[in-house]
This record gives sequence, structure tokens and C-alpha cells, in this order.
Amino acid sequence: MLRILYKIYFRLIVIPVFAVLTLLTAVIVIIGCLLGRERFFSYYPGALWSRMACILTLCPVSVKGRNNIKKGQSYVFVANHQSAYDIFVIYGFLGTPIKWMMKKGLAKIPFVGYACRMAGFIFVDNSSARSAQKSVAEAERKLKHGRSLIIFPEGARTPDGHLGRFKRGAFQIAVDQQLPIIPITLNGPYKVMPIGSWDVRPHRMEMIIHPPVVPYQKEKDDLVCSTRQTIYSALWEEFK
Repeated sequence: MLRILYKIYFRLIVIPVFAVLTLLTAVIVIIGCLLGRERFFSYYPGALWSRMACILTLCPVSVKGRNNIKKGQSYVFVANHQSAYDIFVIYGFLGTPIKWMMKKGLAKIPFVGYACRMAGFIFVDNSSARSAQKSVAEAERKLKHGRSLIIFPEGARTPDGHLGRFKRGAFQIAVDQQLPIIPITLNGPYKVMPIGSWDVRPHRMEMIIHPPVVPYQKEKDDLVCSTRQTIYSALWEEFK
């Protein structure tokens, strides 16, 4: 019965309200960035939009380890990729301005794609090694201005909730720029909306922000392995 009531609530209230919020947020971001306030408008409207998405869909979020983030320091944040809801959890609750590395196809979404471009997010083109390298170079240019970057090193959402193999792009950026890596473990988004499903199910979500890892203290292969192990160690038992 509760499931039926939630589906009615989702279709009659969540979908139309979220659509309006998304359009409004995109317009605010575009206008704010055009007015030269990219540093503010590229983060705060999107963070509020993300929090509202979690509130609307009745998915509470808890955060552990936010004290591991030092204000004013640039980082490369790397997180496991469980669901589209990962974006809402990180954007809404990380508590520090970030730039996203996103799939190129997302740039085609009306208003949203343009807003993301205006906000300085990086669209990743993996059609060739040269295109992928250009995306990495663009990300490194953004980091030189004191910003932080968030990357899903698995490259795609998990099909079953378990942690996949990590690609090396995020770690190469951290090594090149000599920036600390902060691993993030996300729990719960897969329960809310797994890949291939539009059927949202209310469930608690959790973000664990681990202590930073300094890249020059490790070889790159060790950096990849140790970061993955850190993220894996905090996953809920059913996904280990």
C-alpha cells in the first residue's frame, strides 16, 4: 500500500516539481555565469537543487568525514558510482565547490547541458585517446584556478551495486597537479535507483568522506589500488 501511495506521490508531485526546479536552476546558473559570477552560480544553485531532489523523493542523506576537507584547498575527489542519485548526494552534501567531469552526451540535454557548460564543467569525450586527453587537459586547467574536481573513476554506474575497475584519469590529474585525492564512498543510491531503472524507491543514503591521500607519496599504480581499497572498505556489506 505504501509503495502504491509513493508512486502516486512521485508522479503527481515529484516529477512536475522537480522538472520546474531543474529548469529554474539551469536558467539561474546560465544568467549568473553570464553576469560573471561563475564561481558562485556554478555551485550553490546546483547544490540546493540536489538537496531538494533528495527531500522531494524522501531519501535522507547522512555525511561522515566532512572535517577531512580543508577550506580553500583544491582536491581531486573520487567516488564510487552507484546511481544517478550519486550526483544529488555529492553536489548537495559535500559542502565545497566542485567541478564535474561528465559524459559528453549530457551536453545535449536542453538547458541543463548549456548550464553545465557555462558552469565550467568538463564534458569527457572517450571516442578516441586524443579526445580523452583533451578532456584531462581541460580539467587540469580548471584546477589551476583553485577549484576542486569530482570524478567517478569507474567511468559508468555499477550494474549490480558492487565496485568496478578504476580508470586512471583521475589519478593522472592528481599526480600532474600534485593535488591530494579524497576518496568518497557512497552507500544507498543503488537502492534508490539502480542503472536501467526509473523506478525510484525511498531509501537512506550515506556519503563517507575519507582522509586525503597525497599523490607524491605513492606510485600511481599503488595510488589507484589504495584509493579503491579505501572506498571499498566502507561499502555496505552486501556490496562487498
